[in-house]
Amino acid sequence: MHWGSQMRRREFITLAACAAVEWPLAALAQQPAIPVIGWLNSGTPRTFAKFLKAFQLGLRDEGFVEGRNLTIKYSWAEGHFGELDALAAGLVTDRVTLIAATGGLRAAESAKRATATIPIVFVLGGDPVRLGLVTSFNKPGGNVTGIHIFTTELATKRLALLYDLDPGIRNTAVLVNPEAVTADIEIESERAAANSTGRPLVVLKASSVVEIETAFASAIAQRVGGLLISADPFFMAQRAQIVGLASHHKLLVMYAFREFVDEGGLMSYGPSLASAYREAGIYAGRILKGAKPSELPIQRPVEFKFLINLKAAKTLGLTVPASLLAIADEVIE
Repeated sequence: MHWGSQMRRREFITLAACAAVEWPLAALAQQPAIPVIGWLNSGTPRTFAKFLKAFQLGLRDEGFVEGRNLTIKYSWAEGHFGELDALAAGLVTDRVTLIAATGGLRAAESAKRATATIPIVFVLGGDPVRLGLVTSFNKPGGNVTGIHIFTTELATKRLALLYDLDPGIRNTAVLVNPEAVTADIEIESERAAANSTGRPLVVLKASSVVEIETAFASAIAQRVGGLLISADPFFMAQRAQIVGLASHHKLLVMYAFREFVDEGGLMSYGPSLASAYREAGIYAGRILKGAKPSELPIQRPVEFKFLINLKAAKTLGLTVPASLLAIADEVIE
């Protein structure tokens, strides 16, 4: 009896030990895999750090925290737009759960070309319906949705604010990136806005650091009174250079985003990019929870802010009219 009892006890201990090993493995196998977001961006980690943080905050709003229950695989084109297709294809090969195509239209187009099944959330300024990314704003269809930051449509308002600052401006210019798919659309919009005031519009083009310098030199040579900077991700990445050139040449420049004013630029009017990226993060989180991109309406900003930098105005020898200060949402001193 004693020997048999001892054998049964050993068998029980062995079985219990095996169960103790197998149970955690089985439980681990049943746990869902941690989702992976493929971050596809046309810019650099340094210039888009603020927007990445906003995107991560949006994800946190939906309960996803990088390193805890989420992995983000980063693919930065660093201004080399021609590399976006290969970067997007790499994310598809890595079988990411979702692609966050940020930093403009080119990233969104590359992601869409790379996959028709992996959900895509974009952030861009051009009209996504007109550009063929989605079928409609309310029902995007397919695997793509996102945030339309609504910038080109504000050309008339930006010009009006520039003329309010200095009614003596005789002509204006717009700086666009010729490699941007939306360049012609933006030029058309800016020209219509300028024609409505009876003032001519000079079109300047730049897609490299050297060409930006050449464009500013051309603006001065043509005695341009005011300059509008296109809401292009390349110019966002080069905002320190652009603001520096504006100051050096003492040129009145109106920007689309507050980040240029924070950098020392004169004025800006437009939506909050940080808010747009946060909304993109929220959408990404909702999709990870099971929402379908085809049923998530394209989001558009409802608030636009006008900023004036008085320090920059003083450097340019300008006195900002009280009427303009009265309507500014924020005055930086």
